[in-house]
Amino acid sequence: MAENPSLQTSNVPRIVIEKDGPYHVYGNVPLVRKRQVVSEYGEPLTWQKEGDIETKGTYTLCRCGRSANKPFCDMTHLFEPFDGSETADLRPTAERQKVFVGTNIIVRRDYSICSEAGFCGTRSSTVEQMVPHTDDTHVRSLVIAMVERCPSGSFTYAIAAGEPDIEPDLPQQIAVTTEITSEGPIQGPLWVTGYIPIERSDGHMLETRNRVTLCCCGKSKNKPLCDGSHRTDGHP
Repeated sequence: MAENPSLQTSNVPRIVIEKDGPYHVYGNVPLVRKRQVVSEYGEPLTWQKEGDIETKGTYTLCRCGRSANKPFCDMTHLFEPFDGSETADLRPTAERQKVFVGTNIIVRRDYSICSEAGFCGTRSSTVEQMVPHTDDTHVRSLVIAMVERCPSGSFTYAIAAGEPDIEPDLPQQIAVTTEITSEGPIQGPLWVTGYIPIERSDGHMLETRNRVTLCCCGKSKNKPLCDGSHRTDGHP
């Protein structure tokens, strides 16, 4: 299928996936590094920007996880087998969400796009467990903060039924993320923010969302989205 005609000009920010290959990024999308900030117990709390990565207007990011020049593609996928099958559900996330109703807040979660980043829980509680107690303003504000730091957008929230979700005001950029684990820092997914369109290799568009986590280890079972496999299977 041909590329979406509305996205054909090179100055339009967008990501186009190559079949069994890399992500092609167009439109001068800023590329940065971000690192998890964790508690003394290893609980993800927020994100810290570590710096900018120099790019030109168009650049190509590794998707197989084997490039020697990460985050950029060095064509290793041409010489080492890589199954880049894009199996993520193309339906709108609203069709898959589970709804949790609290006091002056409605939390929704699409489990199918979760990257297991861990911002939705602490050692003592989770967002789902906290929602019934949001009559306490402190609890409600904590739920909002945790939902807004979810990089995949698996969690969203609204103030009342029938109202649109409130999304964090995030820049239009791609972040190369570092996650902090008990074994030390590891490379996390590519964190795409700011409603950047993403086109599959067959020309179909993913739902354009404010927060998307893209697999860059080659091991996700939900490509191009990250499903957390880089933590359980190890990261190259």
